[in-house]
Amino acid sequence: MDKILIKDLLIRGVIGISEREREQPQDILVNIEISTDISAAGRSDNVEDSVNYRTIAKKVLAHTETIKRFTVEALAEDIAKLCLEDKKVHSVLVRVEKPGAVRFSRSVGVEIIREQ
Repeated sequence: MDKILIKDLLIRGVIGISEREREQPQDILVNIEISTDISAAGRSDNVEDSVNYRTIAKKVLAHTETIKRFTVEALAEDIAKLCLEDKKVHSVLVRVEKPGAVRFSRSVGVEIIREQ
């Protein structure tokens, strides 16, 4: 299966359980790996024969900036569902990380895989 990658999408949003985390947006790092067949787009050179990564990224960005989730787990599920709305997507791997959330770590987060 072919892959479409969206790497290190940096989004500002409200996520977390503490009062401090809920007061203002913080950095959220999102990585998405979409499994799909891109052979038709490779032959035709037409984006409509593939999954449009720009469209997916814009949907994820808009959602994450407004949703105000408590957990990275819930946000990862949201993002997977958004990706799977495109019927050309067979499966999606989503990684959501909160940079600097735990002292002495670069980031903490989750990685999930969901299928059609």
